Amino acid sequence: MVLGAFSVVSLPISQYPDIAPTTVRISASYTGASAETVENSVTTVIESGLTGLEGLTYMTSSSSEGASSISLTFDDSVDPDMAQVQVQNKLQLVESQLPDTVTNSGVSVTRSTSSFLLVGALVSEDDRYTSLELGDMLSSTIQDAVQRTEGVGSVNIFGTEYAMRIWLNPARLYQYQLTPNDVTAAVSKQNTNVTVGSLGAQPVNKGQQFTVSLSAQSQLETVEDFEKILLKANTDGSAILLADVATVELAEEDYGSVSRYDGHPAAGFGVNLSTGANAVDTAEAVRNVVNGLSLALPTGVTVECPYDTSPFVEQSIEQVYHTLLEAIVLVFLVIFLFLQSWRATLIPTIAVPVVLLGTFGVLAAFGMSINTLSMFALVLAIGLLVDDAIVVVENVERVMEEDGLDAVAATEKSMGEISTALVGMVLVLSAVFLPMAFMSGSTGVIYKQFSVTIISAMVLSLFVALILTPAMCAQLLKPSQNKQPVAPLRWFNESLERLTGRYGAVVERFSLRPYRMILVLGLVAGGAYVIFDRLPSSFLPTEDQGVLMTIVELPQGSTLQQTENTVAEIELYLLTEETDAVDSVFSNLGFSFSGTSQNYAMMFIRLKDYDDRPGQDAADLMIRTNSAFFQSRLGSIFVLQPPAIQGLGTTSGFTMYLVDQAGAGQEALSAAADQLVIKGQQDGRVSNLRGNNEATEPALKLQIDQQKAEALGVSLSDVNTMLSTTFSGSYVNDFPLGNDLREVIVQGDAQWRMQPEDIDHWYVRNDGSEMVPLSAFVSQEWETITPKLARYGGTRALEISGEAARGLSSGDAMEAMEQLTADLDGSYAAAWTGLSYQERLSGDQEAILYTLSALVVFLCLAALYESWTVPFAVMLSVPIGILGALVATWVFGQSNDVYFKVGLPTTIGLAARNAILIVEFAETLRSEGKTLLEATSAASRLRLRPILMTALTFGIGITPLVLASGAGANAQKSIGTGMLGGIIFTSVIGIVMVPVFYVAVIKTTGLFRARMEANQ
Repeated sequence: MVLGAFSVVSLPISQYPDIAPTTVRISASYTGASAETVENSVTTVIESGLTGLEGLTYMTSSSSEGASSISLTFDDSVDPDMAQVQVQNKLQLVESQLPDTVTNSGVSVTRSTSSFLLVGALVSEDDRYTSLELGDMLSSTIQDAVQRTEGVGSVNIFGTEYAMRIWLNPARLYQYQLTPNDVTAAVSKQNTNVTVGSLGAQPVNKGQQFTVSLSAQSQLETVEDFEKILLKANTDGSAILLADVATVELAEEDYGSVSRYDGHPAAGFGVNLSTGANAVDTAEAVRNVVNGLSLALPTGVTVECPYDTSPFVEQSIEQVYHTLLEAIVLVFLVIFLFLQSWRATLIPTIAVPVVLLGTFGVLAAFGMSINTLSMFALVLAIGLLVDDAIVVVENVERVMEEDGLDAVAATEKSMGEISTALVGMVLVLSAVFLPMAFMSGSTGVIYKQFSVTIISAMVLSLFVALILTPAMCAQLLKPSQNKQPVAPLRWFNESLERLTGRYGAVVERFSLRPYRMILVLGLVAGGAYVIFDRLPSSFLPTEDQGVLMTIVELPQGSTLQQTENTVAEIELYLLTEETDAVDSVFSNLGFSFSGTSQNYAMMFIRLKDYDDRPGQDAADLMIRTNSAFFQSRLGSIFVLQPPAIQGLGTTSGFTMYLVDQAGAGQEALSAAADQLVIKGQQDGRVSNLRGNNEATEPALKLQIDQQKAEALGVSLSDVNTMLSTTFSGSYVNDFPLGNDLREVIVQGDAQWRMQPEDIDHWYVRNDGSEMVPLSAFVSQEWETITPKLARYGGTRALEISGEAARGLSSGDAMEAMEQLTADLDGSYAAAWTGLSYQERLSGDQEAILYTLSALVVFLCLAALYESWTVPFAVMLSVPIGILGALVATWVFGQSNDVYFKVGLPTTIGLAARNAILIVEFAETLRSEGKTLLEATSAASRLRLRPILMTALTFGIGITPLVLASGAGANAQKSIGTGMLGGIIFTSVIGIVMVPVFYVAVIKTTGLFRARMEANQ
C-alpha cells in the first residue's frame, strides 16, 4: 500500500498510453519549383532510397509548390529512436542526388505527431501592433524556447517575421545594364562579416609594445546601409548603388500568412507532440514557458491559447476519478444491503483501497501511466475485486448461522469449501484478459493497459480474499443474535427468500427436460450473431474536447484578401450566433492541412467550459456551423473535431488514399476522386468529404528556346537563376535585427510581375555584355497543372477525408467508401491511414481476441475441474452474457469500438464466474452422495444470494459509467453500456440456464460413457 500510495502521486497522467505509432517525417524545400518538379526531383528520389526499413507500416508523401513532405509510420516492434536513425541513414545515401538548392536549404528529419497538441497566439488587444510585428515578437521571443521544451516534436508558426526586402525595378536595371544576378552577387559580397585578426599577434618582433584587434567589413543593419550597396563603378567616377535600381524596405518575410484572434491582429504557433511524449506534461510545460516569456512582451500584447486539448484530458481523468468514488460508495451500499451488518460490510470494503493501491504500484512497476484506460479498468475492477471478499464473508456468515460455529471455526470450514472456487473465478477472469496483452498495434496498447490493470487487481484481490479477509472474518464477525432488522431490510430479506424459493422451483422444473434449454441457447446464439452483424463499428468514440477546427478552401486563384473576407464572415457567425458555446476564434490565413496557399485558411475554435455551456455539445455546434455554410458561395468550409487520439490523424473522421494501382495517371485519378466524392455524397453514409477540390489549376509556362538563347550568347543557368530571383525571390544571406538574424531577400517589384506581359520587361546579359530581353527567346503558353501531388507507398494516390453521417459510425462510413471505391472504373484501391488504419487493424484482431479468450477460459476450467466435460456447462452460459452486451449496445446507440471489444471478454468472464459458483457447489454436493438433480437444485439455491450480490456490486459499480456526462463521457458510456447489459442478462437469465446446462452436460456425458461401455 505504501508503494501504491507513492505511485499515485508520482505516476504521469495522460489521456491514453503511448498509442500513436512512431511517425518519422522528412521535409525539404525547393523554392519556386512546381509540384511536379518537386515530386520528380525531390520526393521520388528520397522515396527510392527508403527501402528495407524494419517495421515500416506505410509511407505517404505529398509534393506541392516549393515543398516536399514524406511521412513514414512504423509499427510498435521498432524503437522510435531507431526508426529515426534508420530513416536518417537511408536519407544520407541519396542526398547527393538532390538539387543543390534543396540540400543548401536543408532536409529535416523529425519524429512528431501530425495533430496539434495546442495552439498559442500573441494578440494585440488594442490593435496597436500588426500581425507582422506580432510575428516578429513571436519568432524572437517565444519560438525557440517552445521548440526546446521537452516533449515538443515540432512547432508551426502562424505568422511571419521581418526580412530585408529588395524590390527590383527592371527598367532601372536595363538602364544601368544590370541584372538580378548582379544584385544578389553584390549583396552577398558586401553584407558579410570579415575576420581580420589583430596587430601584434604572436609571434611578434622583439620589442613590440602593443596588440590591438582589427575589424573590417561587417554585416549591414539598416535600410540605409543596404541602399548604399555598390553595384557598379563607372570609369568617370560615378557609381550605381542598390537604391538606384531597387526599393529597399524592412517588411514581411512571407506575405502569404496573416493571423487573427477574434478579429484582432495576431500571430500564433501550433505545437506538435513528440512521439511518445506525455501530452498533459508537455502542454503544461509549454504554457509555463510562454507565460514566463510574456513578461517581456510590450503593453497591449497578450498571450492566448485558442486551442488546447490537454484540459480535456485533465477533466476526463477527473471525471473518471469521480466515477471511481461513486462506484465505491454504491458498492458499499449494495454490500450492506445484502450482509446487513456494519462489521460484515467493512471487511470487503477494506479490500478496495488495499487492492487499488496495490494496482497503482503494479502500474508503476510496468512503467505505465494514470490514464483514461487504466482508470476505466479500475472502475471495472471495483465490482470484481470485492466479489472474492463478498463470497468469503457471505459463506462464513452462512456457516456460522447454519452450523452454529464461532467465527474462527466457521472461517476455517468456509475457506475449505470455497477456496477452490475463489481461485477458479480469479483464474478465469484473469485468463479472459491475458490474450489482450499480446495484441499488436495501437489497439494492442489499449488491450495491454486493460489487461495489466485488471489482472493485477484480480490477483491482488485473490490474495486479499485468501489471506486478509479470513483473518478479518475471524476477528470481526459475531454470531447472529436473531435480532430483527429494520423494516426495509426485513422486507428485502423476505423478498429474497421468496425469490430463492421460486428460483429453485424453476431450476428443478427446467432440469427435468434439460435439452430444451439447448434449443433456447441456439436461439440466443443466433440472436447474438444477428445483432453483432448489424452493430456499427468504430475505433474510439468521438469526444467533446472543448475545441473545434475549421478548414477553409476557396477556389484556386483566390487572393489572400478574399480568403480574409471569408474568414471574417465565419468569425462573425461564431462570435454572434454561437455565443452560448464559443469562447474565442483564432484564424490563420494561408495555411491548411492540405498545404500553404492564399486560398487556404485554418480556424481554431475554443469552446466555453462544459459547465458554462449546458446542453451545448461540440458535435452539435459542428453540425450547425457546417449547415450554415453548406454549399456556400464563399468556398468549401468544413468544421471538424480533433482526432480521438493525439498523433492518429489531424482531425476526427476517416482518412484514406485513393491509390492508382494501374498507373492511369493524375488526370484519371482526379476524375476518379471526383466521381467517388459525388457518389459518396449521394450515398448518405458519409459527410464532409474533402480532398478532391484542388485537382488542377491554370499555370503559365515559360518555354525557353535553347537554340535562340545559345545564338544570342545567353547562359541558360543565368536565365534560370534570374527567373527564380525575379518571380519567386532569392534568399541571399542574413542581417542582424536586434538580437536575432533576419533574412535578406531579393525579388522583382510587385508592379513588374503582375501580368503575363510583365515578363517581357526583364532582361538578361549575354556573353557580349549586351542586354537581351526575355521575349527574344522565351515564349508563353497556358497549361493546367496539379498544385499538389500525393503518393501512398510510392504509388500515385490522392488523399480523401470525411466523416460518418449523423447517427452512423466511422466503420459504416469506411465500409461505404470501400464499396464505392470498388465500383469505380479502373484499378483503384482504398488505403487507410491514421485512426482509420488502426480501426481496420482492431477489426482484424477481433476474432482472434474472442477466440483466444474463450479458449483460455475453457482450458483453465478443464484444469480446475480435471474434466473436459464440466467446463462445457460453464462455457454454455457465455452466449447469454454476450447477447445482453450486444442488445444494450445496440439499443442505446453505441458501436462496436475498442471499448466494446474490451467489455465483451469481461462479460465472458462474468458469465463464467456466476456459472462457476453454481457448478463448483453442485460438484461438491454430488461428491457427497447427492443425486444430480438434488445437487443442482441445492447449489442453485445456496449460490443465488452471492451471485446476486456480486452481480449487483458489479452492475451498480459500472452504472456511473453509463450515466456519465461532461469530459470523456462518450468513452465511459461506450465501455459501461455493453457490460451492464451483459451482467443483467447473465444475472436474470443466465442463472436459470446454467444449472440446466450443467444437468444436460452431465447427463450427456453419462449416456456417452454408457454407450461406450456397452460397445466394448
